[in-house]
Amino acid sequence: MEYKTREEVPSEYKWDLDSMYKDESSVNKDIKQVEDLTPKILEFKNHIMDSSDSLYKFLKITEEQDRILNKLFVYSKMNFDVDTKNNKNKSLKMKIEKLGESLSEKYSFIEPEMLESEYEKVLEYINQNEKLKEYRFYLEQIYRYKPHSLCLNEQEIFTKALNSFGNCAEAFNNINNADIDLGFVNNEKGESVKLTSSNYINFMKSKDRNVRKSAFHSMYNYYKSLKNTLASIYVGQIKESSFITNVKKYSSTLERSLFEDDININVYKNLIETIHKNMDVMYDYMDLRAKILGIDKLHMYDIYVDLVESDNDSIPFDEGKKIIFEALKPLGDKYIHDLNKAFEEKWIDIYPSSGKKSGAYSWGCYDSYPYLLLNYNDTSDAVSTMGHELGHSMHSYYSKKSQNYVDSNYPIFLAEIASTVNEVIINDYMYKNAKTKEDKIFYLTEFLDTVRTTIFRQTMFAEFEMIMHEKEQEGVPLTEEEISNTYYELNKLYYGDSVVSDEDIRYEWSRIPHFYTPFYVYKYATGLSSALSIASRILKKDNETQKKYLEFLSSGGSDYPLNILKRVGVDMTTPTPIEEALSMFKEKLEELKKLV
Repeated sequence: MEYKTREEVPSEYKWDLDSMYKDESSVNKDIKQVEDLTPKILEFKNHIMDSSDSLYKFLKITEEQDRILNKLFVYSKMNFDVDTKNNKNKSLKMKIEKLGESLSEKYSFIEPEMLESEYEKVLEYINQNEKLKEYRFYLEQIYRYKPHSLCLNEQEIFTKALNSFGNCAEAFNNINNADIDLGFVNNEKGESVKLTSSNYINFMKSKDRNVRKSAFHSMYNYYKSLKNTLASIYVGQIKESSFITNVKKYSSTLERSLFEDDININVYKNLIETIHKNMDVMYDYMDLRAKILGIDKLHMYDIYVDLVESDNDSIPFDEGKKIIFEALKPLGDKYIHDLNKAFEEKWIDIYPSSGKKSGAYSWGCYDSYPYLLLNYNDTSDAVSTMGHELGHSMHSYYSKKSQNYVDSNYPIFLAEIASTVNEVIINDYMYKNAKTKEDKIFYLTEFLDTVRTTIFRQTMFAEFEMIMHEKEQEGVPLTEEEISNTYYELNKLYYGDSVVSDEDIRYEWSRIPHFYTPFYVYKYATGLSSALSIASRILKKDNETQKKYLEFLSSGGSDYPLNILKRVGVDMTTPTPIEEALSMFKEKLEELKKLV
């Protein structure tokens, strides 16, 4: 169901933002409160660390302002997202963003001033003042950066330098979005259709191999025509990262990227090594795909097409909701009871309408519901997406309920675990309750393709990034040929002899936005590995894991992510979780073999 305008959407299908602000005057009241707190915070300049009492009062007042500002930002952004054509919503969003930017500049003194003191002084203050204990981990995280901090004058120069950065990512985004022209492709009916980044995957899933092939080559012809420009932009991004790494005194950009979450480099390398040792299951799946499709050898344009036609794309929202509640019962009565709040308290904005942001997300703040934006379209994918976003929202719900403000936000390293646990359990339910052989094959391949794209493919991306940054550090000239050859060889390694690595795939690196956020993609692979390890035990009715999983959801960011994961029996410093995930992949692959 899709509505033409926001006004046409019945209120029962909209999220309840009135629980945050009932009217414009209450919004303005909070804006004034933020502004009134600013001079009081600035009074602490040169006095933050005067005493334990001074430190506590400073942390308390900055927390108060940050909570209000965060609430304002979430409210204004979410109002804008459901009606991007509404100028009033857009104006409020921009006003709040500018307010945040202004405060950021005014508060640039905070970190350098705090880090002038030794951490021992902070510990002494915590012992003196019982109230400071709620900020213990928060302060520990700040002071971890002391060896990589700059003095005030250096920080000011560094900040100015950073303001001139970001052009590489912006140039890439313009080429990848604003200026992109992929030409036209003939669909199955012979009709000429404009190829876009959005509809590309639909062409890749076409049953007509010529359509897939044509779309594939049209896509990469565009990037191939800009290969030298894109190589220069990407190398510029690597050099920007290297500059920050050197100024902040890290041994490598990889170390700097992992530092925030206190992740050892060995965790990153362990992921790559473990996948290398288990490439045979990927090759086995590609062989089976070729047999089912009746193709001697797969090409890169054959790996996304659905293996069967499935009649599972007529699932109205209410039915999708019932499926989710039934499927997630293995998570326990408490989880199901709390999950119902999402529907009773109207956390969810359900249907698409003109001007509404596309896609889906879960978002909120400490003082709001953990809202969900959906564009539900009555498909099995929509059910899976709703389950995924509900996983995020339940993670946020439990974390905010159990943790104080500064410890409530879980790190990105953990962010995709709760959502993916839900996806895996829902997929298992759909498979077990499928009425036809075709539907069973559909859900098995959906699972297998998720592992292929999220663990294998994202690990390949992660290895590519590591090699590129290492070569830059070693002084190897990163020409377009060097970059493309490196990527091409990795593609051949990860897909094996079962798949023809078409020449055009050597340019795939040039269209990946995540490479402009260095060493981010590995988190998708570790997140899914962790989720599969947890979900497999929950599905086997392991009550202890179910109990520990709810504790995991309640942990927020109260400790470093590896420590939080260990409490639910997942140790990412070892190959075990990745091997458990791949074991589940093998099991599903064997089930698929029996079916076909």
